[in-house]
Amino acid sequence: MSQTATLKAESMHTEKRAVAQNSVWAAVGITGLKIVVGLSTGSLGILSEALHSGLDLVAAVITLFSVRVSDKPADAEHQYGHAKFENFSAFLETALLLITCAWIIWEAFKRLFFKAVEIEPSVWAFVVMFISIAIDAWRSRKLQRIADKYDSQALHADALHFRTDIWSSTVVIIGLVLVWIGEDLNIGWLRVADPIAALAVAGVVITVSWRLARQTLDALLDASPSGIRSQVISEVLRQPGVIEVDRVRIRRAGNHYFADLTVGFGRNLTFQRSEQLASEVVATVKRILPNADVVVHSTAIPQGEENFFDRIRAVASSNNLTVHDISIQDVDGRLHVEQHLELNERLSLKEAHDFVTVLESEIREKVPEVSTILTHIESELATIETAHHLVQEPTLEGRLKGVAREFCEVIDLHDFEFKRVAGKLYVSCHCTMSDTLPLSQVHDVMTSVETRFKQIDPELFRVLIHPEPQTDNLR
Repeated sequence: MSQTATLKAESMHTEKRAVAQNSVWAAVGITGLKIVVGLSTGSLGILSEALHSGLDLVAAVITLFSVRVSDKPADAEHQYGHAKFENFSAFLETALLLITCAWIIWEAFKRLFFKAVEIEPSVWAFVVMFISIAIDAWRSRKLQRIADKYDSQALHADALHFRTDIWSSTVVIIGLVLVWIGEDLNIGWLRVADPIAALAVAGVVITVSWRLARQTLDALLDASPSGIRSQVISEVLRQPGVIEVDRVRIRRAGNHYFADLTVGFGRNLTFQRSEQLASEVVATVKRILPNADVVVHSTAIPQGEENFFDRIRAVASSNNLTVHDISIQDVDGRLHVEQHLELNERLSLKEAHDFVTVLESEIREKVPEVSTILTHIESELATIETAHHLVQEPTLEGRLKGVAREFCEVIDLHDFEFKRVAGKLYVSCHCTMSDTLPLSQVHDVMTSVETRFKQIDPELFRVLIHPEPQTDNLR
C-alpha cells in the first residue's frame, strides 16, 4: 500500500472511531436524564424513550466496537478482511430495537386496558425532551456525515437510531402536552394520550428497524446491490475486445465491495493482450464501485468471423506455440496446409518432431476441413549472439544497392550495416517502397531481394531488410 493510501486509511479509522466514541458519551448523558425525568413524572412515553435511548447506548457501544474490529486488515484466517463485522453489529442493533418495541407495546396496552397510571407532566420533562432532540440532531448529523464519507453501514445504523430518537421524542412531547391539556380542561380521554404516544414511538421504531433489517440481511447474505450487477455487465461489454460476460458476482462487507467476473476474450489474443484487457475490465468495474477488490477470470472464445488461418493459429496458441507463414491451398475441394513453426533450438529433432505431431493431430481434429498438413520446423534462438565487431564493406554495399534496380517496387536501399557473428557475415538495411503497396507484395519483394543478395555474395549468412513507406523518408 502506498504512503498516501496508508494515510487515507488511518484518517478514515480515526474519524470513524472519534464519531462513534462521541456518540457513546452523548447516549450516556441523554439516557440518564430521561430515566430520572421519566421516573419522577411517571410518563410511559418518557420511560419508553429512556429505554429506547438505553438500547441506543448499547448500540453505540456495539458500533464503536465494530468500527474498531472492522478496520483491521485482512489476515490468514480472514482473507476478505473484518469489514463484515459492521453488518453484524447493525443486525444486533436491529434486534435491540425490536426488543424495545415489544416492551413499549406491552406496557402501552396494559395502561390502555388494564392499569391506570397517573402522569404528572412537568417543565423538566419538556426541558429534557427538547435537550434530547437537540443532542440527537447533532450526533445524527455527525454520524451520517462520516457514514456517507466512508460508506460505513454501522455508523449509518447508529445515525438512523438517533434520527428515530428525534421523531419519537417529538411524539412523546405531543403526548405530554395532550395529557397536560386534558388535566387543565378536565378532558378524561386525553389521559390515554401518553400510552398512545408510546405506541406511535413503537410504530416509528418498527418501521425503521424493518428497513435496517433488510439492509443488514442483504449484506450478511451477500445480496448484490440493486442495479449494480446489470450496470457492471453493460459497461464491461462496451470494452473493445470483450466478447461476452459469462458471470458476475458482487458481495459487500462493511464499506468494501468484492467483484468476481468471468469474461470472454478472443482466443487468438496473446497472453499479454489478455492481461491488458483484464486490467481494463478491472478499471471499468472500479469506476462503478470505487476501491472494490476485483478478480477477472478470462476465457478463450472463438469468434464468428474466424477464418481457417485464425482457427489454425488458435490451436497452436492453445499449445503455447506460434506458427507463421501459413499457406493453405484448395486442391479439388481438399485443403492442404503448409506452416512454419519455431521451437527452442536446444530441442533434439525427436523432441521437436513429437511437438509437431501433436500439433498437427490437434489441428486436424479441431479444423476437420484440413486434409493434409506439412510443418517446416525452425529453430528459435534461445541465446544472445555476440557480434565481434561491425565491418565496412563498401564494395559489397555498392553491389547490393545495384540489386535494387532489378525490382521496380524498390525505390531505395539505405542504412546498410555489416557485422561478423561467430565468423559469419550478417547484413541489414532499410528498403523504401510505395506507401500503397500491399503487404503481401512487400513480403514477396523482400524475399526475392534477400535471395538475390545471397546470390551476389554466398558468404552472407543472414539478411534482414526493413521495409518502410516512401513518405517516412520525406520527414
